[in-house]
Amino acid sequence: MAILKFRISWEEDDAIYRDVMVKHTQHFTDLHHIILKAFEFDEKHDATFFRSNEKWQRGREISKAVYEKNYVVPPLMMDEVLISSEILNTNQQFVYLYDFAKSWTFLIQLIQVIKNTDADMELNYPLVSRIEGVGPMQYGTKGLLGPNFTDIEEKYDLTEAQDGFGEEGEEGLASDDDADEEDGNISDDEAGSDDAGGMFDDSAEAY
Repeated sequence: MAILKFRISWEEDDAIYRDVMVKHTQHFTDLHHIILKAFEFDEKHDATFFRSNEKWQRGREISKAVYEKNYVVPPLMMDEVLISSEILNTNQQFVYLYDFAKSWTFLIQLIQVIKNTDADMELNYPLVSRIEGVGPMQYGTKGLLGPNFTDIEEKYDLTEAQDGFGEEGEEGLASDDDADEEDGNISDDEAGSDDAGGMFDDSAEAY
């Protein structure tokens, strides 16, 4: 038995990441669930992993389901593929895509392999071992504040003053001409690389 530690980074900001630990005998479904838990996302949407390399190129998919899309080769299924079978080297990488409409993308890299003699097998794997940075909000502000936010809006009528904080004529407000001028300035806008082929008994297809 071995424990695999992966670093899951948000593609848009690699300073935001979570370290997760899984047993090498667990499936990609388990990795899928722990990633969503680590970033506090729900499990309502489609998801897929891609085999990847050091340049984060996307290879064959390990998918939650077979979706209506064009595949170069048929995808593997998350609930059938052991994580260990896809570990070809000591810094193995994957790309994880969640919610195809929103395209939440996370970069996954193996950063440590803990042998059974050093692993705490009393822990409940998979688990989150480290959290760095404030993660993205899946559904924006309301997703962060929770379902009670709507009640707060109605009670305090938060939408009434959404166009500004002050009343007309208050000191510090810009004139219409100044505002027009300002509007014109706004534009639209830990890991080695050694071969780990002997790490597990299961063989895996190359990227």
